[in-house]
Amino acid sequence: MKKTGWVRKTGAVMLTLLSLWMAFSPTSMALRALPETYRLTVGGDYRMDTGLAVLSSQDETLAVKKGVLTARETGEKQVSIDLFGLLPLRKMRLQVDAGQTLMPGGAAVGVALATKGVLVVGVSDVQGQSPAQKAGLRSGDVIQSINGQEITDAAHLMKLVTALGGAELTVSYQRGGKIHAAILTPIRDEAAGTFRIGAWVRDSTAGIGTLSYCNPADGTYGALGHAINDADTGKLLPVRSGTLLQADIVDVRMGRRGEPGELRGTFLNDRRVMGDIEENTPLGIYGVLDQPFVNPLYPDGLPMGYQESVTIGPATILSTVDGEGMREYRVEIIQRTRQTSPGQKSMIIRVTDEELLKKTGGIVQGMSGSPILQNGRIIGAVTHVFVDDPTQGYGLYIEWMLQTAEEMDKAA
Repeated sequence: MKKTGWVRKTGAVMLTLLSLWMAFSPTSMALRALPETYRLTVGGDYRMDTGLAVLSSQDETLAVKKGVLTARETGEKQVSIDLFGLLPLRKMRLQVDAGQTLMPGGAAVGVALATKGVLVVGVSDVQGQSPAQKAGLRSGDVIQSINGQEITDAAHLMKLVTALGGAELTVSYQRGGKIHAAILTPIRDEAAGTFRIGAWVRDSTAGIGTLSYCNPADGTYGALGHAINDADTGKLLPVRSGTLLQADIVDVRMGRRGEPGELRGTFLNDRRVMGDIEENTPLGIYGVLDQPFVNPLYPDGLPMGYQESVTIGPATILSTVDGEGMREYRVEIIQRTRQTSPGQKSMIIRVTDEELLKKTGGIVQGMSGSPILQNGRIIGAVTHVFVDDPTQGYGLYIEWMLQTAEEMDKAA
């Protein structure tokens, strides 16, 4: 009886320890973090970092060698995750597709954008009052039409207001994605001899960024990785028309703690047009190139990698930061986030390349859009720099940019 009691106690202790291990061990926590379905491309590798758990599969189209799984064919597969290769812990589905071969970017580009309508960047007084402010207009609103007539640019707005001679106007404007209407009566500016609505407006912008990728199949591209926002209002600028141009980097303002650096370039003088800009979105700008883009470092292109293939550790970015042209620089992915919906902050990268640190101090404005490469795949693009540490910044997964481009194509 004593022996039986000892066996029961020992068994209870072992069961308790096993329960605690299943609840709090690095292996169990890693298992809980695994998705129900893991996406992989043909030829792509998956290394499971789950401690004592081991991958196995009876599917002949999947190869498992030294903990690394490789898919040979497309389709939905299933793998088993076993403790020590003996005790089944869970199953995981694999969704294997052919993937896409993309031409990685890295080239400096100039962005010339004309807005759809005119953006209100501030209100102003006319003879001591502001008709625009009185009508409820405010900074960040986009005036789209007056009396039903679509506004093309600031000059058109001024011409129309002048022609109507101070008559009451019905102004249609966009705010927060919704269309509103207001009644506004211009006031005659006696000093200028013309009627004004009492608002400062902007109809275009220009700047420097980096090409992220080009899809050789249809010539579409993505760049910047974030939206083009108005400098004064911070609002996303709606696109009426836009042009993507080749840019030459002529100077760099070094990034320092608390002071983001900047690439300075030229592109408007000789206007070497690369393509159009069709959409300005929170995840970058998109359009179609006039001629196929060929990356001199990867002329055959590279496969894209889903977020599941992104690992903590070494990676590279492609950027043009001086007159020497595009270069590949070393970075390290220090954090990645499992995302079920598109976002700009998919991962955190740290610049480790001494040459790039010497040239720029890290990530600077104008490098946004620089493609991030890891294990022979395009996995993302640089989006933002940390203001308090220019050696670090955010990147988004390339799949979100491709998804955005696909949604645009379906909506066209």
